[in-house]
Amino acid sequence: MKKVKLTETVLRDAQQSLMATRLPYADYEGILSDMDKAGYYSIECWGGATFDSCLRYLGEDPWERLRNLRKNLPNTKLQMLLRGQNLLGYKHYHDDVVEKFIQLSIKNGIDVIRIFDALNDFRNITTALESTKKYATKNTIASGCISYTQSPVHTVEKYIEMCKELKNMGFDTICLKDMAGTMSPYEAEHLIKGIKDAIGDMTLILHTHCTTGMAYMTLTKAIESGIDVIDCAASCFSGGTSQPSTETMYYALKQYGIETGLDEDIINKVNNFFKPVKQKYIDNGQLNPKSLATDAQALVYKVPGGMLSNMIANLTDMHAMDKFDAALAEIPKVRADLGYPPLVTPLSQMVGNQAVTNVLVGERYKNISKEVKNYIKGEYGNPPAPIDEALSKKVLGDDQPVDCRIEDCKRTGEEFTDAKEKLGELCRSEEDIMSYICYPDQTVKFLKDRKAKEENEAVYTIEAM
Repeated sequence: MKKVKLTETVLRDAQQSLMATRLPYADYEGILSDMDKAGYYSIECWGGATFDSCLRYLGEDPWERLRNLRKNLPNTKLQMLLRGQNLLGYKHYHDDVVEKFIQLSIKNGIDVIRIFDALNDFRNITTALESTKKYATKNTIASGCISYTQSPVHTVEKYIEMCKELKNMGFDTICLKDMAGTMSPYEAEHLIKGIKDAIGDMTLILHTHCTTGMAYMTLTKAIESGIDVIDCAASCFSGGTSQPSTETMYYALKQYGIETGLDEDIINKVNNFFKPVKQKYIDNGQLNPKSLATDAQALVYKVPGGMLSNMIANLTDMHAMDKFDAALAEIPKVRADLGYPPLVTPLSQMVGNQAVTNVLVGERYKNISKEVKNYIKGEYGNPPAPIDEALSKKVLGDDQPVDCRIEDCKRTGEEFTDAKEKLGELCRSEEDIMSYICYPDQTVKFLKDRKAKEENEAVYTIEAM
């Protein structure tokens, strides 16, 4: 019997795409023990923007969240999304930082590390792969991930060669990450058949979004073409800028006689649990109806779900939603100017923010962000195509961009020493240090709030005695 496994994304990418990663752990803790019995291939629950959101918006320790997930999901593979040399931030970190982060991720409960580079520059995922293998347990899976997009320089042949390279590098599985939901059924068929012919029986995974309305057709054609694992979300958190529905795909596959290993009663129970959770965030405005809609224009803009929901949130905060359509139209122009980078974190934020800035200022590239300047300088890796000459000249002058991996040697750990000294008594663990290295300002605020809360609780306890 043919088998297709499902990864459940409701705890990470689904809520990240629909409501900018604002779902606190307390809102789903009560369903974890049931999710552990559902039969998922894995549960994507960490990485991506969850780390930042925990510290910046939710007042949570992301490491404590992971440990709690591990405790309540003992029988299920826990999956994270890692941005290669960027880790979970927006810049390249030193090799020793990448290695330590992965060591701590595995130690605290992660099984599947899905590793990608925004530019598909595989020099930037080598250290993450080596570190995953170094600290692997019997359950650890290193999944090499390709950021899928369409452009004049992105071809089926190019993607097949990328997959061959990932296999030769030593990854355990390969994932095609269609973050904007722009892969068509036709493209899925030709791409997946070609890749499967090239990599043999190696597990191939497809991650897509419903943003453009293509996803269900694309998954169906992908399954016919040999895909092994698909990413889905509990149906009430599916659709729009999120993934296709777990239950819907389960029912469709069941009728085709394709085994998923899922427990029908439990996946329905999971969805029923999340229905009032979703409604709460619709009612308080954190889940914008725009994120729930289908927009075929994304086939032009190539905008991924998380990028779209964040752009909506940012424009709403600035009282500038009247500029939304203009900003959306500016995105493909900025992307072309920058050499057609795939719109995935951190490039999606960089391109999106620059497009918004161009529209709000009323002049293209009058203000250029530090991140975009660093990208043009070559600090994120090689772009898929040449950068617009005039824009490059504006940033570089007569200089040339760097053409090497930014981090070519191990550091000696000075960042850890410096971070520990700066945190002082706020620091209690290696995890605190790592949080500070990734997000210094947000971590200091979180640790100060943690200390103040514990001191207040201690005073209350003493007074109550």
